[in-house]
Amino acid sequence: MACRSSPLPCDAQRRRPGVAVALVVALGLGGCGEAVVAPEVASELPERWREAPRASAEEIGRDWVAGFADPELTRLVELAELDNLDIAAARARIVEAEGQLAVTSAALWPSISGSADSARSGTPGTNSTADPPFRRRIGDSFRLGASASWQLDPWGSTRASVAAGSAGLEATRFGLDAARLSVATSIADAHFQAAAAEDRLRIARQNVAVAERMLAAMRRRFDVGTVTALDVAQQESVVATQRAAIPELETTLRQTRNSLVVLTGRAPEAMTVRGGGLGRARLPKVAPGLPSRLLVRRPDIAAAEARLTAAAANVEVARTAFLPAVELTGSAGLSSAYLVNLLRPEAFAGAVAAGVTQTIFDGGARDGRLVMARAQHSELVATYRKTVHEALLDVENALVAVEQTRRREALQADVVRAARRAQRLTEERLSEGTIPITTVLDAQRTLFQAEDTQVTVRLARFRAAIELIAALGGGFEGRRDGTIAAAGTAAKGAGPMVLGERDRR
Repeated sequence: MACRSSPLPCDAQRRRPGVAVALVVALGLGGCGEAVVAPEVASELPERWREAPRASAEEIGRDWVAGFADPELTRLVELAELDNLDIAAARARIVEAEGQLAVTSAALWPSISGSADSARSGTPGTNSTADPPFRRRIGDSFRLGASASWQLDPWGSTRASVAAGSAGLEATRFGLDAARLSVATSIADAHFQAAAAEDRLRIARQNVAVAERMLAAMRRRFDVGTVTALDVAQQESVVATQRAAIPELETTLRQTRNSLVVLTGRAPEAMTVRGGGLGRARLPKVAPGLPSRLLVRRPDIAAAEARLTAAAANVEVARTAFLPAVELTGSAGLSSAYLVNLLRPEAFAGAVAAGVTQTIFDGGARDGRLVMARAQHSELVATYRKTVHEALLDVENALVAVEQTRRREALQADVVRAARRAQRLTEERLSEGTIPITTVLDAQRTLFQAEDTQVTVRLARFRAAIELIAALGGGFEGRRDGTIAAAGTAAKGAGPMVLGERDRR
C-alpha cells in the first residue's frame, strides 16, 4: 500500500509545530501499516515429553563432556575449542558483525572532517597588458577548514538499523555456541565410533583364535577318521571369513581417528589419538526437563529468534523511509593570501545550514522495500517456528533412541550369554565326538555375530546419548531480557533441564 505524508498548512505549523510533527509521523507511518509483532510459540509447546525418562537427575552444564568420564574425549574437545577451523570461522564472523554494527552506529553521530591546504599560482603577464614588458604574477593562498554534517534521526530510522545490527550480532554470537556444540558432539560421536571399532577389532581377533582352535580340533579328528574333509574345509571357511573381517575394521578405525584429528583443527598426520574401547567411558542418562525450557537451551533457537528481531527492526527502517530526512550541515575555516595573516580573526568564515528532504516520487521503490521487509519477517517467523518444532522433534526422537537402545542392549546381552554357552558346549561335544559338525559351525557363527552386534548396540546407546545432549543444547543458556523465548518459558512455568544418574556397564 502506498504511503504519503499530509502536512498541515504553513500557518498552522507555525502556531503548533509539535502537533504538526506528530501528525506528519502518524499519517506517514499509518499509511505504512502497523509494526510487526513477535510470534506466540508458548501455546504450541507440550506440557511434558512423551518419552520422558524416570531417572533421578542433576542439572546439565557446558561441561557435559566430562560426564562421559573419558580423559581422551575431554582432551580432544579442549583441543578443538582452541583450534577447530569451524569455530575459528564463527569467531571471525562475530568480529565482522561487530565491525558492521560499528559502521551502522556511526550514523547516530555527526560526521566531522578537517582540511588544510596551501597553493601557489602564477598568472601570465600577457593576461594583464597588451604591450611588453610582460611580468608574470605569483600569488599564494592558505586555508584551514572544518566541516560537519549530521543526519538527525527524529523518526528512529537509524536507531532501528542499529537495533537490527545488534540483533544480527547476537545471532552471530549464538552461531558460535552452535558451532562449538556441533564440533563437540561430532568429536564425541567419532570418538565412540573409533572406540567401537577397537572393540569390534578385538572381538574379531578373539573369534579368529576360537575358530582356529576349533579347526585344530577338527583336523585331529580328521586324522583319526571321525570327520570328513568337507567338515574341515567348512571350518577353514569360517576361519578365513573371520580373518577377512579384520582389514575392514582396521580401515574404519584408522579413518575415524584421522577424522578426529581433523576436527581438532590439525592435519591427520599431526597428532595421534589414544586408543581404548567403549568400556573406558561411562554412559550418561540425560533428563530433558520441561519442553518449554528448550526455548532457552538451544543456540539455534536463540539465533533464529535474534534474526527475527533483526527482521522486525528492518521493517521499522522501511516504514520510516516514507518520512522526511532532516540534516544539519556546517563549515568553518580560515583563509588568507599570506600565511602570516591566516590566524587573524578577520580570516574566519563559516556557514550553517539545515535541510529537510522528502521523496515525492521514487517509482514505488520504498513500497517495494517495505513489502520485502515484511515478507522477510514473515519468512523468519515461519523459520523460527520450524526451528522450535524441529528442536522438539530432535528431543523426542533422541529420548526414544535412548530408551530403546537401552532395552536392546539388555536383550542383546542375553543373546551373547546364550551364544557363548552354546559355543562352549559344542566345543566340548566336538572333543567327545558326539555332535554334528553343522551344529558346531552354527554355534560359532551365532556367537561371532552376537558379540559384534553387542558392540554395535552399545555404540548406538552412546550415540543416542550424544544426540539427546545435542538436542537439549549441550548446556547452552541463552541470555535474554523480555524476548520471545523468555516470555514463552515464563508462560509455561519451565523448570531446569537436568542430567540424570549415570550407569557403567
